[in-house]
Amino acid sequence: MAVRIRLARMGSKKRPHYRLVAADSESPRDGKFLEILGSYDPMKDPAAVTLHKDKIHYWLEKGATVTESARAILAKEGLL
Repeated sequence: MAVRIRLARMGSKKRPHYRLVAADSESPRDGKFLEILGSYDPMKDPAAVTLHKDKIHYWLEKGATVTESARAILAKEGLL
C-alpha cells in the first residue's frame, strides 16, 4: 500500500475547503483516508492553513509521497 499526502475537497458548491489527508494512493479523492493531517481554506484572505506537524513528519518518515498541491502548501509553511 503506497501512502500519499493529498488534499480532499470538502464544502459546498463554489465554497470549497480542503483537508490535508494521508490516504492510500488508489483510493478516490474524497474517499477513504488513513488520517487527517490538517486543513486548508482558500476562501479566506489570506488563506487559512492549519497543520498537525507531528503527524505530517510521521507519514513522511514512513515514506509517504506528497502531491504537487499538498507540496506547495507544506513548502509555504516550511515543512518541506
